[in-house]
Amino acid sequence: MTRWDEGPLVGRAEELGRLLAHVERVAAGRASAALLAGDAGVGKTRLLDELSRRATERGVRVLTGHCVDLGDVGLPYLPFVDLLRPVGADPQLAPTAAADPALAALLAGRPVAAPAVQVLPEGRDLSRPLPHRAAPQPVDDGRLQLFESVAALLCELASTAPLLLVLEDVHWADRSSRDLLRYLLARLVDAPVAVVASYRSDDLHRRHPLRPLLAELVRLPGVERIEVAPLPDAAVGELVRGLAGSVSDRVVEDVVARAEGNAFYAEELLAAGLHGEALPLGLTDVLLARVEQRSPAAQQVLRIAAVAGRRVRHELVAAVGELTGGELDEALTEVVHHHLLVVSEDGRYRFRHALLREAVLADLLPGERVRLHAAIAAHLTAEPGAGTAAERAHHARESNDLPGALSASLEAAEAACCVGAPAEQLQHLEGALALWPAVPDAADRAGRGQVALLLETAAAARMVGELHRAVALLRAALELLGPDGDAVARAQVHYTLAQAMVRVEDVAGAHRESSAAMALVAAQPPSKVRTWAAATHARMSYSVGAMEEAEAAAEEALAAADALGFDGAWSDIAVTQVRARPGADPVEVRARLAEALTRARRSGNAEVEIRVLYNLATVAFEAGRIEESLGWTRRGTRRAHELGADWSYYAAELRHLQVTALYMTGDWDGSLAEADLLARVPEMAAHVRADGLLVLVGRGDPAARQRVEWARGLLPRLRAHILLDLVTAASEIDLAAWEGDAQAALDVALAACERLRQEWEDDHLGVLRLVGTALAALADAADAARRGGDTPGAERWVHAGEGLVGTAREAVEVYRRGYGDTMGVEATAWQARVAAEAARLRGEAAPELWRTAVEAFGFGHVYEQARSRLRLAAALLSVNDRAGAAEQARLAHEVAVRLGARPLREAVEALVRRGRLDVGGVRAVDPSAVLTPREQSVLALLAQGRTNRQIGAELFISEKTASVHVSNILAKLGANGRTEAVAIAAQRGLLVES
Repeated sequence: MTRWDEGPLVGRAEELGRLLAHVERVAAGRASAALLAGDAGVGKTRLLDELSRRATERGVRVLTGHCVDLGDVGLPYLPFVDLLRPVGADPQLAPTAAADPALAALLAGRPVAAPAVQVLPEGRDLSRPLPHRAAPQPVDDGRLQLFESVAALLCELASTAPLLLVLEDVHWADRSSRDLLRYLLARLVDAPVAVVASYRSDDLHRRHPLRPLLAELVRLPGVERIEVAPLPDAAVGELVRGLAGSVSDRVVEDVVARAEGNAFYAEELLAAGLHGEALPLGLTDVLLARVEQRSPAAQQVLRIAAVAGRRVRHELVAAVGELTGGELDEALTEVVHHHLLVVSEDGRYRFRHALLREAVLADLLPGERVRLHAAIAAHLTAEPGAGTAAERAHHARESNDLPGALSASLEAAEAACCVGAPAEQLQHLEGALALWPAVPDAADRAGRGQVALLLETAAAARMVGELHRAVALLRAALELLGPDGDAVARAQVHYTLAQAMVRVEDVAGAHRESSAAMALVAAQPPSKVRTWAAATHARMSYSVGAMEEAEAAAEEALAAADALGFDGAWSDIAVTQVRARPGADPVEVRARLAEALTRARRSGNAEVEIRVLYNLATVAFEAGRIEESLGWTRRGTRRAHELGADWSYYAAELRHLQVTALYMTGDWDGSLAEADLLARVPEMAAHVRADGLLVLVGRGDPAARQRVEWARGLLPRLRAHILLDLVTAASEIDLAAWEGDAQAALDVALAACERLRQEWEDDHLGVLRLVGTALAALADAADAARRGGDTPGAERWVHAGEGLVGTAREAVEVYRRGYGDTMGVEATAWQARVAAEAARLRGEAAPELWRTAVEAFGFGHVYEQARSRLRLAAALLSVNDRAGAAEQARLAHEVAVRLGARPLREAVEALVRRGRLDVGGVRAVDPSAVLTPREQSVLALLAQGRTNRQIGAELFISEKTASVHVSNILAKLGANGRTEAVAIAAQRGLLVES
């Protein structure tokens, strides 16, 4: 019997053709990517082998990486280490690779030496440690640097020959590898690099971490999803005959029936020689039938290999197998010749199919599995370089060596930190915490107590944006300390918990925690913990409106910080005071923040430094100095990246502000790229990814609906995430407005305004944007109803809109009661938009209100100014200022074209056609090309709400003839009714205004 992967490829002509099209594209110098999905054993690996062979014949260099299933233990970037191993072995393939320490370490399959996350001094709430000042600076191990280094290396390789990257079994990929895959697919758009990644679709359960990534990847340009479906019965029959040569029809029919289109099932059924017998339905029994036919020594080798992983070194099998040299060689020869194991290019053995390894593992007795894990762990420990700390942790845990697993988990956490894999670092730290109660000398092994480890793990959680997890860990630390624990330690945990809770919108809870910290440590003599407790308490007291309490705590913190020389604490409280006192002199505010930035940098407190940078960006943004704000956001995100804290709280807010500012200035490509820059976005930073909706909706991109649904799926779990709710609701409203669904726009606006008012009682000016956008849809609906003679309908929309206007007015009044006349320029612009849309809702042209809105958005919001110009053009047209209308339409059209804002462009062009305005670059549609002269006359009367009888009387035709004309108009416009026909005609410029 021949092997399936040795014979011709059967039944996969279509899938292979689609894959080869990607090879042709990359051979022609263009980037390409495919996601190959299929059930286990369906033939993905065979298909990829054939693709690799043909790509090599085509002159394309092929690099292949495999993912490994190690349960809960992640091996950061393992498939890329595997894929790039040939490059590491031959530096001539990429001469510059060795110049980058992080990349060189990755190519060599080892981590870069750098410190792990530690508990931060001076109350720093940053999920990234700073080295001791006397220690040498570590190599920059930021993930973006590593990602860009890998991308640059691949581009270098592709500059000499087109490149095909094959990643197998990405359903087992660690999170960092998934992030890097997404980054590469988004980054390598101009290089001749093709990426083909396969995964088991039947393994993707509802919460599988690969699912959201796949949803993102398929929306990237040039990425195709290819489904490898079960083979048709005829193809399975052809496969069986090709494998076995002369075989009876009965055997073929039996295998075809049992294989159910799975090529691996078919091969294993045939190879096991069990045709016609009463087989168990599970594949495990089929696979084990082949294993049980082998010698005891061969079975022992298979068991060792199964426990070790998908790939196993000869040295490990020899060390663990308890076989003599001759017995081992004979056993290996047997399993290789019978196609149970195959020899990889790197000399390691691997199972020919992952299902075979799974079957062998499932057949092991618990005691035998534990013994093998223990033996492997002992070998990895005794032989430096034989395996990673993550592997040792996995095998130690599975062998019940909990002390060894604890030590290895902490080492693996440090290694993950070193290679810029914070998610895996958190995973290993949490593994160590889970083992802690079962290890008597855990503190000695860890070199710190459990509370310290909890604080360290919480810091790692904040580093990756897992804020709710950080809160839970800090609560656990408080519970462990107990009410009688060390007061200073409890105070530190309380104020750190307050800092975390305010970030998940639990302001009241944060104030309680900061109050508890203040009660535990005396104000005199001044101390580090008391100073930070006071600084934190001031911020929380300002947040809940306890102004006297806040001022007292702030003054105490400032005085203590000056006395003790705590520049970091001084900067932190200075920022809090500046932001809590609206209406202050802008010059003084900027000077205060500049001093805070200088002190923060001098103190080495990076978290406070990023907070200062965020507030410098925010102050400039609120004043309408958008370019200045972008300068600060770029500096802040760059600094956060240097620290490996891209998703720490203020880093995420800086990125959010940067996406928004780029959108406002009209750099839509840059805005969308920034929103999608990093692959893994933690839930509490989901608003950054959702910010991409601004561009997607503005461009009329169909992907907008998918992203809205993604964001809406998160909101039930993140009810207090107001920024996510705000950007999602605003985008939904805008989407509904462009689609002409006024009711949907109204419903979303009402719900979002209420949630915003409940969460931010004294400052919910965000409703201005929601109301202003929703009123546009309602005003359109009211106008269409008036045109169609539906007076009750128009009144209904006007009444609904007036309710929204009242909500906006109330928000402004509440804000002014608390903060005076300090509204930012954006809020002022949206207030002007609300006033203008309210007038349009009532049927008033109000060109003066629209001119005010145009001027208000002139602070730098390019798109909203253009939208206001569209409305101003319509208002000017209605008062017969055709020259003014044409000028405003021209300006709006230029912006729409430059931004790629299709809905706005189409709306401007419809106005130009409808009003027959002379605007260069916009061609008016001649109504006679669509409707006859008589139909145009009938349509004009329809727009006035006339009945068929009234139309007939005015045009001197019979009522029946008028009805025929109306029916023809509805058919030509694809409308279901008279009102809809008028609306469609208005949109297409078929209603001529004088």
